[in-house]
Amino acid sequence: MSSTSISSPAMSSTSISSPVCNFAWYELMTTDTAAAGAFYSSVVGWTTKDVSQGSMTYFTFNLGAVGIAGLMTIPEEARAMNHPPSWIGYIDVPDVDAHAAKIVAAGGRILKPATDVPGMLRFVVVADPQGAPFVIFTPNPAMPTPASRPVPPEPGTVGWHELYTSDLETAWDFYSTQFGWTKASDMDMKEMGIYRIFGIEEKQIGGMMTKPPSIPAPYWGFYFQVDAIGAATERLKAGGGSVINGPMQVPGGSWIIQAIDPQGAMFSLVSFTA
Repeated sequence: MSSTSISSPAMSSTSISSPVCNFAWYELMTTDTAAAGAFYSSVVGWTTKDVSQGSMTYFTFNLGAVGIAGLMTIPEEARAMNHPPSWIGYIDVPDVDAHAAKIVAAGGRILKPATDVPGMLRFVVVADPQGAPFVIFTPNPAMPTPASRPVPPEPGTVGWHELYTSDLETAWDFYSTQFGWTKASDMDMKEMGIYRIFGIEEKQIGGMMTKPPSIPAPYWGFYFQVDAIGAATERLKAGGGSVINGPMQVPGGSWIIQAIDPQGAMFSLVSFTA
């Protein structure tokens, strides 16, 4: 994980769409929304807002009036397949239906077909050819936008996106072709292999690498900016979460931890301050 990163804008009732083919929203599916909301509010500094519509219960994690991520109970069909609590990222594309067809043609899979959120967006849940799930979406042009949005390293923003995959080069070919991402640099992690930093134009947005055998399946992970790693780690532990790696300093000077929340979802934290 590199210390250089950009923010993804929020998507809520007061959101703004991102540059095309960038991460623009994040969503936690969990078993206990009240407990998860309290945990992340304490650790990251978010507030929660109920934005439920009709029979669908949904919350947003906010910084001020701007949504950063979503929060919902694991859907019934996912629970039936023993889907664990987890975070998933949304990538903004110009035409979600056309892009879903491109992903399938490139060896990906559709996990949930195109669905409309009235007045907000149309989305498709997909998996890349190695099996890592993510969401593509196209925002509704009528969706309201805020005047400004917070950016890293402001606490509460999303500072980095990280893919652990079964084969780096194959995954890179897929994502660079699908979304126009460019390679910024390769870091030799010795026995762990190459860590590829990628971006959009001149802006670095994340990294990817071949996963170690200890990680059972490919997945996308997300780093939330915090005030200081030490203080955030203490809040995390006090709230019932557990650290699985770190704190450690990475090239560029940032400090990170990788962790599991009380319901079992993996996430990461990053800060310039130890």
